[in-house]
Amino acid sequence: MSLGQELAPHLPFLRRYARALTGSQAHGDAFVRATLQAIIASPESFPRDVDARLGLYRTFHAIWSSANIEDEPEDVGGSSEERIAQARLSQVTPLSRQALLLTAMEGFSSQDAAYLIDASPADVDGLVAEALAEIERQTRADVLIIEDEPIIAMDIETIVRDLGHNVVGVAVTRDEAVEQAMERRPGLVLADIQLADDSSGIDAVKDILAEYNVPVIFITAFPERLLTGERPEPTFLITKPFQRATVKAAIAQALFFDAATVPA
Repeated sequence: MSLGQELAPHLPFLRRYARALTGSQAHGDAFVRATLQAIIASPESFPRDVDARLGLYRTFHAIWSSANIEDEPEDVGGSSEERIAQARLSQVTPLSRQALLLTAMEGFSSQDAAYLIDASPADVDGLVAEALAEIERQTRADVLIIEDEPIIAMDIETIVRDLGHNVVGVAVTRDEAVEQAMERRPGLVLADIQLADDSSGIDAVKDILAEYNVPVIFITAFPERLLTGERPEPTFLITKPFQRATVKAAIAQALFFDAATVPA
């Protein structure tokens, strides 16, 4: 099997990680393209002493680190998301956020995450705790849950409330979701893609976003329907069955880049 064939199954998830790390589909995808270009330019440098997924993420981190993210000047302009992220990154270090996303969202062990960011497993655990505490302190939101499975909806609602957020509604169909969103204007939407009346959570989200901007996290058993390699793809995507820590990390990251939750 060629190196390209080994890496192909992992690319959608690297894009997911890169987007969550940067808070932007465009910037995340740009880092992934740079990673692939580096591998193509120098395949002999690709880490072969670990499995392909670890080697891919390790190469990505080398590209990410070389961009001097931690050394950006205080005022670089850019989009509102970039300015919001910039303000919050002054409080939460990129290394802490990397550790959080690698373990909670991407499912790497502390040992593997330590390899990826050149730290010890104990350091990774400390960084994760630090990132969660700081991001949760900075972000509070009203949340709409779009989920037609009652047990799953209740589990998500418990997670959201445990994080200190307010659940303003649970919708089970596209029409319910849009109606509740227009009435309550949540600051975050958590959405399944297959709903009770065979309607689509994707369509519900499109309807909501046509009215106003709000961060969205898709939680689905069918990630392949969203990770197609075509635009638009979601910045935040969780695969069912999910771990509670994964949902917590995604919520923290989604709100991290949202203007409505910037502290005064």
